Amino acid sequence: MIPNHVMKELSTKNDAKIVLLVMDGVGGLPIDGKTELETANTPNLDNLAAQSSCGLTNPISPGITPGSGPAHLSLFGYDPLGYEIGRGVLEALGLGIDLGDNDLAARANFASMDAQGRITDRRAGRIPTEMNLEICQLLRQNITKIEDVEVKIQSGMEHRFVVVFTGEGLSGPLSESDPQQVGLEPLEIKPLVEGAKKAARIVNQFVQQVKSVLQDKQPANMCLMRGLAKSPNIPSMHELFKLTPAAIATYPMYNGLAKLVGMEILSTGSELSDQVE
Repeated sequence: MIPNHVMKELSTKNDAKIVLLVMDGVGGLPIDGKTELETANTPNLDNLAAQSSCGLTNPISPGITPGSGPAHLSLFGYDPLGYEIGRGVLEALGLGIDLGDNDLAARANFASMDAQGRITDRRAGRIPTEMNLEICQLLRQNITKIEDVEVKIQSGMEHRFVVVFTGEGLSGPLSESDPQQVGLEPLEIKPLVEGAKKAARIVNQFVQQVKSVLQDKQPANMCLMRGLAKSPNIPSMHELFKLTPAAIATYPMYNGLAKLVGMEILSTGSELSDQVE
């Protein structure tokens, strides 16, 4: 990747327009000898390919399976290994939550837990978004502050929601509580750096309070915390490439990443961002 300071010197503003269309997840494995794209009737894509330069790219590095965040960051022209962006930050920004220096964001899942404290469904059966809204409202009524840290809870889609912890002395990154398989107990949140001990303590207390509030709310009677981190300092696309970028996406995480690199969000495809309190 070209270093940022070099890119700033090389880029010049002009009147050219660029459209970057990301068809995330369109690939697939062969069925009866052909993939979905090989089977589908795609005259427009075929015509575009015939007039284009085509090829393959590794967004991270050969042999590395990219996550959505790093992969899209690479597509936008950034070094994906140079910026560590927690999924909680992307989800929060995508839902319209502005993050400050004292904010720690988490992406969370509602989950199902049995009487022995073991996770039986990591996504609570993918509950309807309407139920998610009701449960988040219940949590907001019962959990507003832990020690000296304010707690903000925002609904996402289906089983997903976002938690933002605001207070002095919060640092990340932190480990996650998701055991990644059913039949196991949620993991304890642990600091991944020396200065994150307070944040880990606060988040663990939050999980226990959620467990208490939702103990009779099957199938969503527990939560799993993921992507706990603070917002990174990343230059905008205007700073680096002299672009005036905008984005249209339907999933909050993609809008969050676009917002993080300075894009104007033209459409979210969801009314959920209007529910931020």
